[in-house]
Amino acid sequence: MMETVHVPLGERAYDIHIGPGLLERAGELIAPLLHRPHVAIVADEHVAENHLTTLLKGMEEKGITASVMTLPQGEATKSWPHFERVVEWLLAERIERNDIVIAFGGGVVGDLVGFAAAVLRRGVRFVQVPTSLLAQVDSSVGGKTGINAPQGKNLIGAFHQPSMVLADTAVLGTLTERDYLAGYGEVVKYGLLGDSEFFQWLEENASRAAAGDMAARIAAVKRSVEMKAEIVVRDETEQGDRALLNLGHTFCHALEAATGYSDRLLHGEGVAIGCALAFELSARMGLCSQEDPSRVRAHLRNMKMKVDLSDIEGELPDADRLLDLMGQDKKVVSGKLHFVLARGIGEAFVTSDVDADAVRGLLAEALAQRG
Repeated sequence: MMETVHVPLGERAYDIHIGPGLLERAGELIAPLLHRPHVAIVADEHVAENHLTTLLKGMEEKGITASVMTLPQGEATKSWPHFERVVEWLLAERIERNDIVIAFGGGVVGDLVGFAAAVLRRGVRFVQVPTSLLAQVDSSVGGKTGINAPQGKNLIGAFHQPSMVLADTAVLGTLTERDYLAGYGEVVKYGLLGDSEFFQWLEENASRAAAGDMAARIAAVKRSVEMKAEIVVRDETEQGDRALLNLGHTFCHALEAATGYSDRLLHGEGVAIGCALAFELSARMGLCSQEDPSRVRAHLRNMKMKVDLSDIEGELPDADRLLDLMGQDKKVVSGKLHFVLARGIGEAFVTSDVDADAVRGLLAEALAQRG
């Protein structure tokens, strides 16, 4: 059942393999990349408890040995102290430029380990083995790596493409419902930003995928990474088209900062809320019909996802503070905030022509509905 999506980036081209049972086949798939039969694995400690034995067995079957380091689960791990630990450990393990470092976990581990690989010896190769839906469809593909700063999310990092991505869809069966649905926030984003037919397919099939239908899961992951790969190839370092992938993220990153990057709001949940807000803002600006945000919200509700600010537990700052947090976003250019808005489902575009008062009004109204 394995599907493969190729990312054609010249000398840095790589394959994304998608399907069940890839951890067992990891040695077979990774062996052709190796100059010596050894890898360094940096794993999320929770993922390691559940799946490391399977991955190591897959390596051993091809005579590949591994050094292993584990990291705590959660967004707080994407920080200087843990980054320093990983780099120091890789140096202590004498990892060479021709070796492979494996990032084994969700987006947090993938981003941090990718960044460590980018700076170690001025660039060591790495393989992404994403274990969350969010990482499989988004963060493991495209070469964005990094850590968070107190001023905002992902403000420190580098572009460093992986040498391969192994997305084992069977592992998704061990996710909690909340974690799976958080990842689905990134899946639905792809349909909303550039493929209305995919969004329609999701309206009809996403609940089957959420319930565990393997064919539906593979199809959802494959189409998502196909779309991301197409955009990355056109604009690897986010000078233009790649910014479309940030649909919903300007709102999301402000909300994540406002909730302290805690489990009050998972990244994919913030993306879903952000997409709903982006479509509402687009409708208010006369860019799309009011039916579009209603359809987006209806689908997210049908999937039992967070949709509104009222779905976030605990206190939130006022609209002015949220707007200020948006100003720390990486999408600020010459002091102007760049938004991804939409002319309809599947028709997103990037603009800096957004009135701050319109955004403030939208946020104030959404906050008022929290009661």
